[in-house]
Order: sequence, then structure tokens, then C-alpha cells
Amino acid sequence: MQINLAELPDEGKEFEGEIPAEFFELKEKDTKAVTPLAYHVKAQRFDNELLITGALQATFELTCMRSLHSYNQTIELPQVAISIEIEDQGIIDPSDELREEVLLELPTNPRCEEGDEPGNCEIDPKYLAVDNPTDDGLDNAPAQEEPSPWAALDTLESND
Repeated sequence: MQINLAELPDEGKEFEGEIPAEFFELKEKDTKAVTPLAYHVKAQRFDNELLITGALQATFELTCMRSLHSYNQTIELPQVAISIEIEDQGIIDPSDELREEVLLELPTNPRCEEGDEPGNCEIDPKYLAVDNPTDDGLDNAPAQEEPSPWAALDTLESND
């Protein structure tokens, strides 16, 4: 999305379109954009400020923090307002600001019960330590294994 300030009318101009999902550049393996960023915004100039208002929407595949299952969640922002400082003339690309608005709305602790199709958000019992048999095939976490009281001394080298 590019806005040419020289061609922007005083009353503003509407912009509508999509930015490909790869634009989000998500590096986490448990968060992935599955749809493009759809936008329908109006850009209007006020002195050295560009005000962008409108609606944004994108769908993400997230991993539930409880059940560890993947689910889709759509982030819809029906009324965004973004202010960008500008120079006199030129071409402005507000894509990064639009991206930031959407990413800030992603849940920090995603749960599948909040997804587009709410799922059963329960912890898989095999991951619970309470009342699990010891022969369940799961490795013990390092904190559960008893360390040797001499382990720290064994790592020291002798000065002999």
C-alpha cells in the first residue's frame, strides 16, 4: 500500500486491498498468518500528519497454550486510527504501521476456546504429573530427577 501525498485530496482518499500473509514475517513456529491482511482505510493529511482510519482483518493459526492443538483466530479491527508524521511531499507506505496494529492484538496466551471455531480447551491428561503412573512412556523433566549431592564438586578440576 502506497500513498502519494502530492495526489492526496484535502478531504482524504479511501484505500482497499490486501497485503500477502508473508508480510507479517512471523518467526514463531506456533503462530502463522493464514490469510492476507485485508484493509479498508481512509487516509487524510493534516499539516505534517497523515491520519489513517478504517478497518483491518487477518486470520492466524495459533497453538493453544493448554491443549497444544492448532486453531484459527481472526483478528478484526473495525476502527483503527493511525497517525504518521510526514514531510511535505513524497510517497508514504504505512504497511508497517498496519502490521503493528494487527500483531498487537494477537493473544499472548492463546486458547482454542477463543478461536473462530471454539475448541475443547483442556490439558491433555498425559502431561499432568498428578496421579500418572511412572511407566507412562514420558521422560521425566530435569527438575524431577534427583541430582547427586556431589555433582557440583565432580565438575571441578583438580589443581594437583
